[in-house]
Amino acid sequence: MAHTWDPDRYLTFADERGRPFVELLARVPASDPERVVDLGCGPGHLTALLAERWPRASVTGWDASAEMVAAARRDVPGIEFAVGDLRDWRPEQPDGVDVLVSNATLQWLPDHLDVLPRLVGAVRPGGWLAFQVPGNFGEPSHTLRTELAQEAAYRDHTRGVAVPASHDPVVYLEALAGLGCEVDAWETTYLHRLSGPDPVFTWISATGARPTLQALPDDLRPAFEAELRRRLRAVYPERPWGVVLPFRRIFVVARVP
Repeated sequence: MAHTWDPDRYLTFADERGRPFVELLARVPASDPERVVDLGCGPGHLTALLAERWPRASVTGWDASAEMVAAARRDVPGIEFAVGDLRDWRPEQPDGVDVLVSNATLQWLPDHLDVLPRLVGAVRPGGWLAFQVPGNFGEPSHTLRTELAQEAAYRDHTRGVAVPASHDPVVYLEALAGLGCEVDAWETTYLHRLSGPDPVFTWISATGARPTLQALPDDLRPAFEAELRRRLRAVYPERPWGVVLPFRRIFVVARVP
């Protein structure tokens, strides 16, 4: 079953989700690029930061979700947005783009290491490829969902659903250095202080858990959600200062030779 995305739910924790993009962008030293592309642009609110950073550039956003692109076209004027799979994207100009950005998207492609050579090839010599992926897939926010989805009541429905995954920074460094790039790779673990009812469930239900939840039939989904909420509350208890969600992120900025 193909899953869909909900822009409004995704933006529930927009500040927390957006911070890695801002910190990734700060490490891209391009001075005056002509063409900038955001692969996996989501609802476009972060793509707008690219246009603010480089106001003379032609900025384009690309996302596989028609719902996300519709929200971007509605809410972010002055930027061109298109619907399409990242693996199908090609630069409009044969000499490529100056800056290619992908934020929290590559983890949905099981073969994304194999995609890197083509992405590097889509960037002009001397240009920049920058991406960020979550690196927290061993945390309870993911493992509890996986364990529950494998239980007898659910596994026939959740078998084969999309599950995100990524690599350690050194893997990306080696892959891109092998293509001749100058590579800056690092990781950061954020401690997000969340509020609201079952905030960790709200967070993951908009991203990593969404394909699993949508794969379940209507008569099973409420029980699954209730049990997942219960297990998450036990691991991520509410404190006087909120619920703390540790979140590891992996960053890569590569200069194309």
